[in-house]
Amino acid sequence: MNQSALLRPDWTPATVALMVLGFVVFWPLGLAMLAYILFGERFRGFKRDVNQATDGFFAGCRRGRHRRGWERDTGNVAFDDWRKAELDRLEEERRKLDEMRADFDSYMRELRRAKDQEEFDRFMRERRSKPPATGDDKGPGAPYEMA
Repeated sequence: MNQSALLRPDWTPATVALMVLGFVVFWPLGLAMLAYILFGERFRGFKRDVNQATDGFFAGCRRGRHRRGWERDTGNVAFDDWRKAELDRLEEERRKLDEMRADFDSYMRELRRAKDQEEFDRFMRERRSKPPATGDDKGPGAPYEMA
C-alpha cells in the first residue's frame, strides 16, 4: 500500500484535521476517526480474517457440508437411529396438531357463519314485521318537500 496516501491510519495532518472536524460536527464521527487512527492497521487484518471465514462458511454450504446441528451424524449408529425415529415421531405429532388446528379453524368458521346467519335471519324477521314506511315520515331517509 502506498504509505504517502492522504488518509492512512496514522497521525497525519489530514487525519488529525478530520478527527477534530468530526468531533465538532458530530462527536461519533470524531470518535470513529480516532479509532481509525489508532487501530486502522489492525482493521485490515480483521477484515481479511472475517472475509476468509465467511468465504469458507459459504463454500462449505455450497458443498452441503454445513447442515443443521441436529441433522449431522454423530458417528454412533444406535444414537443416530434413535434420533431419527424421535424426529419422525415429532414430525408426525406436528402433522396431527396441524390437522387438529385446521379442523378447529373450520369449526370456528362454521360457528361464526351460523351465528351471523342467525343474526341476519333475526334482522330480516324484524324488518318484515315492521309496518311499511309512508311518505309522511320526516325521518332521516325521508325525501324533502319543495315549498
